[in-house]
Amino acid sequence: MDIKLLHGKLLMIIWIHCRMQMWPSLIWKAKQGGIDVIQTYVFWNLHEPQRGQYVFSGRADILRFIKEVQAQGLYVCLRIGPFIQSEWNYGGLPFWLRDIPGIVYRSDNEPFKNEMQRFTTKIVNLMKANKLYASQGGPIILSQIENEYQTIERAFGEKGLAYVRWAAAMAVGLQTGVPWLMCKQNDAPDPVINSCNGMRCGETFEGPNSPNKPSLWTEDWPSFLQTYGDEPYLRSAEDIAYHAALFVAKNGSYINYYMYHGGTNFGRTSAAYMITGYYDQAPLDEYGSQSGVTLRSYTRL
Repeated sequence: MDIKLLHGKLLMIIWIHCRMQMWPSLIWKAKQGGIDVIQTYVFWNLHEPQRGQYVFSGRADILRFIKEVQAQGLYVCLRIGPFIQSEWNYGGLPFWLRDIPGIVYRSDNEPFKNEMQRFTTKIVNLMKANKLYASQGGPIILSQIENEYQTIERAFGEKGLAYVRWAAAMAVGLQTGVPWLMCKQNDAPDPVINSCNGMRCGETFEGPNSPNKPSLWTEDWPSFLQTYGDEPYLRSAEDIAYHAALFVAKNGSYINYYMYHGGTNFGRTSAAYMITGYYDQAPLDEYGSQSGVTLRSYTRL
């Protein structure tokens, strides 16, 4: 698809971190703030709590969320993973994976790859059946496979590199008609796009690993995750604005604010030591209320 669609302002809303009744108002507030694209995750352990038993209703109704984004005239970047991290329990992986003989997570391991491909295909086919990809006239303009794998890739040696190549080829082979990305993955194979996560990607990102790829910042952190006992991390609106402008000045074409609304880790869904509120210093706080100066700075930018 025409990569010009990716030029704009983006934000992250984790739809499962808020009540369904809040989705329309959160999306509307984002749009009023000048946002073009909403980026969000798919949660494997939410949608497939038991192998082969899928849940896409109630609070797990991801289709309803994406269709609400579409109804309000915005686009979607769908981060399928299916390992997502996100300070979510088990990084989004279902616990039943542990019972599969010989499985090694996130490596060139046939039992894991079989399960990962099966679930990824399930999600892609679900989106296709509802005509949600931009190639079908829908709102999804980007998808993500894996998540920040480069941080552990070396631990797997040759199997790590083989896994990256396999994951990229598997995703592209699903023929969504929209680009795929790998965040924090400098060796993302063509045509998958490598992207940056962090607070200062205008300074730290080495850029696309191929001249035919755009420069993407998939996570611009206005705050940071918080564990029990930690002080909240406060990043100034001026710092956020400066580094966003710097990234654009260096040919950046996509900036996603992670998070714009963090919401709540309900029940026991958060990762170890994470507090219930997630990224409460975001422009929209845990309850969806506007946070003043930070939000105004985003809107001006």
